[in-house]
Parts: sequence; structure tokens; C-alpha cells
Amino acid sequence: MKHIRNAAVLAVFSVLLLAITSSSYGRTPGSIAPVQKCADLVNLKIAGMNVQITKAEAVPTTPPGTLRTPSLSPELIPVAIPAYCRVDGVIDPRTGVDARPYAIGFELRLPDNWNGRFLFQGGGGLNGNIIPPLGMPGASNNPGLARGFAVVSTDTGHKGAVFDASFMKDQIASLDFAYVAVGRVAVVSKEIIAQYYGQPAKHSYFGGCSTGGREGMMMSQRYPTYFDGIIVGDPAMRTGYSNIGLAYARGAFAKIAPKDASGKPDPTKDFSDGDKKLLAESIMKTCDEKDGLKDGMIFNPQACRYDPAVLQCKGAKTESCLTSQQVGALQEAFAGPKDSRGNHVYAPFPWDTGYVQGFGGPFMSFLPSPGPNILASVEQPIDVDVDTLVARVRENENQTLTDTTWTNLSSFFGHGGKLVFYHGTSDPVFSPFDTLAYYERMADANGGLDQVMNSSRFYFVPGMLHCEGGPAALDKFDLLAGVVDWVENGKAPDLVIATGKAFPGRSRPLCAYPKHAQYKGQGNPEDAGSFECVK
Repeated sequence: MKHIRNAAVLAVFSVLLLAITSSSYGRTPGSIAPVQKCADLVNLKIAGMNVQITKAEAVPTTPPGTLRTPSLSPELIPVAIPAYCRVDGVIDPRTGVDARPYAIGFELRLPDNWNGRFLFQGGGGLNGNIIPPLGMPGASNNPGLARGFAVVSTDTGHKGAVFDASFMKDQIASLDFAYVAVGRVAVVSKEIIAQYYGQPAKHSYFGGCSTGGREGMMMSQRYPTYFDGIIVGDPAMRTGYSNIGLAYARGAFAKIAPKDASGKPDPTKDFSDGDKKLLAESIMKTCDEKDGLKDGMIFNPQACRYDPAVLQCKGAKTESCLTSQQVGALQEAFAGPKDSRGNHVYAPFPWDTGYVQGFGGPFMSFLPSPGPNILASVEQPIDVDVDTLVARVRENENQTLTDTTWTNLSSFFGHGGKLVFYHGTSDPVFSPFDTLAYYERMADANGGLDQVMNSSRFYFVPGMLHCEGGPAALDKFDLLAGVVDWVENGKAPDLVIATGKAFPGRSRPLCAYPKHAQYKGQGNPEDAGSFECVK
């Protein structure tokens, strides 16, 4: 009995000593400390897997405002990134059929003050590089790593430029990019976390935009038990068909383009800056107040029934009107491609000012503009029927691998998984209406919208371009906190507050579909509290 009492006293003393020691090193109350040294992880072995840790180093705290976001429009992160252990590694290194070296590369960041959660950060483009795993998508200006998440990202199995598709000659590399790499990295990361902290992650999350959004959808469909909460932004889904949509728009703009000195059409001259300003103002005049307030933002895109024909010149072209050719090209491009039977091959694009004004960069404009621009190239008018057939053949040959349109999520929802979508209403790459169409199909396949809203939400982000930015966008919103609260406390994110540098001092609620933010008719119009979510 005496030995038992002594053991009990020693155990209590050990707990108190650990608490004092942890406190002395500034640990956050309730956070979890590592049980081994960071540098020792270079010797880590995982049974049954070929994993090589190439680097394991301690990284000190990064002060606020000294680190930039890894994004299309980098900006300073206003919060500190606490000290962490950086782990670089590769999985299944090999030589491919093209004699190139391949491996699934990953970087995992393990905070000294761990909150017990794991966050997988999705990639972009065709990957080929590792985006620094901060945990940014859907996290506003407070990335997951700053909150104490263990965060990982991957190159999905190959090295190369962001849109270099040469790796697809190798079968395994194609499979890794499509879905295998994300699944493998998730398993390896969880094992490293468990060994480093002496316990497994309590909850696992995924967040990504564009290709990262597609990866998130893929995880819900092909690895339904790996994650508890998934955030999907502007997903690169149905790319064979979205490419038809973009080619169709390019063809519409090329048809009316003036010729340069060599006789080649120059679509960048289709619309002057004055034409674009005129069009943007006309769209706002028609659709801005449908959410109850004239504020330069369209929160109810489905109610926006705009037709640029209202601007068509009655006679000669002036600064206050558009030619019939300009009107026709706009109508054609925004309506999206239809086959000879009148069926939409790809979704239309909503009328929003971001499409008209752009914001610079290759993914930031819909109307052809000078400089790097996905719609500035010349495209001959396409045969929609033929191109659709080609897309279907390619889909059967290649894109089946990356397809994320499966709607059976019974196992993911069955274990309590939460799936959240967001999409900018000025995304010039992938139509937000196409993502919404998937959401509605998925809802129908899983008991209807009312049932699915117990597990999934969809949000339009007014004015936002591809994943971020926009001249009239509030693109900072914390869906990560919303999903965590939903998974761990059962509180669904019916709305999330958005802010952004386009409108300093302004906040708005992003409402879960089918509702939208509507001004109450009174109160500060710059404050989200003056709005309500209505159908």
C-alpha cells in the first residue's frame, strides 16, 4: 500500500512539474507539446511504407507582418506564426517510364503548441511544387498554422511548372496527381503526428481552392473516412467542359476583334476602358439593389437578369453605348456553350462586375485585356457538338482519373463529415453556377437539400475572382472556424462574415445557399449586423 501511495504522489508531482515546465516555455493552455525532438524525425520509419524524411528542423516564431501569403496576390499575414517543426519528406521515390525521377513530396509543419487538429492544405494548377503549408484557404488572415493546426501540403508526386502536364506520360504519376498522392500524404502525416506528439490527431480537416478544391471533393468521394471537415473553394472540376466554356467565350470575342497590322484578330481591342466602365455600371444599375441596398455588390446573383442589349447603340457608336457586335459577343460568352439541341454543355457565367473590370493577372479577367490573360488569346469559333464529343472521349481516356462529380457521399456524411463549398461570383476560370449544379445534384442524391444541409453548405462570394481578389469583393472569411465549430460542437455555419480591402471598414454575411444577404432596411449599411439571410 505504501508503494502505491508513493507512486500516486510521484505521478501527481510529475504532472505538476510538466505543467510548470510547459508554462515556463509559454505554452498555450490546453495545447499539446511534442514528446520527441524535431531533429529526431529524420530517423522516423513508418511500417509498410517507403517514406524518407529529408529535413526536420525547428523554425522559430515568425512575427506578424513579416510573412507573405503564398497566393496569386501575396499580402502580409497580420498574425504571428508560432514556432514549429518543419518536416520535409518523400514517399515512394522511383524512376518513371520517361526516365525522370518521381516521388510524392510533402512538407508538414508541426507547431510547438499543437491544438490537436490536422489540416491538409490543397494545391493548385497541376501541382508540381509544394505550396508552403500555412493553412490559408478559407481561413481569412489567420492561417491554420497560426491557430495551432499541424498543416501539410504536397506536390502530388512530381516536380515541374504549375501547368506542365508532361508528367502524365507516366501512369503512376498521373494516378498520384489525380488522387493517390493526397491519400498517401494524409496517412503518412497522421502517422508522423501521432509519433511526434505521442497521440493521434483528434480531428482532421482539408481546405483547398481551385485544384485544391477538386482535391477536397475527391477526398470526400474516394477517401470518405479520412477527414471530418472539408472546405472546397472554386473547384477545378469538369475541366474538359470548363475548357469548352472558355474556348467558346474566346471564339465569341475573336469574331468581333479588330485586326492588327498582320491581319490577325486582336481581342484585347474589343472593349475600351470606357466600354468596360459603362458595362459595369449598367450591370450594377440592374442588379445591385436586388439585395435591398445599392452598395456596389451583387449578393443575389441568381436574381440578376441582365441583358447587355440595353446598351446597344441606336445609331453610330458613342461612349454611352455598345455596338451590336459587342452586345452579341457578350451575350454569347456569358450564356455559355450549348449543343445543337440547346442543352448547356457548360454552365453560364453570372453577370458581375469582376468579369468586366478584372484585377490583373492570368486568372483575373473575363473580357479580353492586354497582358497575361486566359481570354486574350485568339480562338476561332468552335463547334460545340464536336468539342463536346472530344471532351467526352478525353474524359473516358484521362479525366476519369480526376473526375469529382460522384454524388454518393453516404459514408462521408454517415461518419459525421461536414463539406463546405464556396465560389466567387466573378471567377473567370470556373463558373460558380457549375459548382452549384454539382451541389444540387449531390443534395438530390443524398436525401434532398433539407437533409444535406445537416452536413453540407454552399456559399456564393460576391465579386470574388478565382479564389481571391476582385475590384468589388469581400474575399476574407473564416470558414475554417465555422467548419471546426460544426464538426466539434454541432453548430452549423449558416452564415460567415466577410471583409476585404476592396471596401475598407465594410462587412457582410455570406449566407448558405439557397439564402442570400438582404439589407434589413435600417442600420449601418457597412455592418454585417444590418443584414439577414433570406431566400
